[in-house]
Amino acid sequence: MKKHLLVLAIASSCFVGSYASAMTKDEYNVAKQKVEADYKVAKAQCDALKDNAKDVCEKEAKGNEKVAKAELEQQYKPTAAHARKVAEEKVEAAYEVAKEKCDDQSGDAKTACVKQAKADEAKGKADVKAMKKM
Repeated sequence: MKKHLLVLAIASSCFVGSYASAMTKDEYNVAKQKVEADYKVAKAQCDALKDNAKDVCEKEAKGNEKVAKAELEQQYKPTAAHARKVAEEKVEAAYEVAKEKCDDQSGDAKTACVKQAKADEAKGKADVKAMKKM
């Protein structure tokens, strides 16, 4: 899961870095359409998978879409609220994927996996809450 978060953080920083200047409405609309198209492609790739692997793939695709849309809003109209929304979406996406991956396990391993996912989510939410106080 930490590897997934790291990849997500790196990808988002590259995405944010490429749009350092303010976006026009047209650029925003084009970027939004690209995010939606990327989601559709990612979701279509999930169709080749089966069982829980497909569920995990779909959660990742949806999570990446939500994060990308939040980042796009932050780039278009940079505010502290939008920055928090990006962080919230990253935490939520990571939690949903981690929780779905736990479904591959059973018994105590699954219980421990879910517990770890919830702990990671709680830490992420605490970090977002700390952002609000700044």
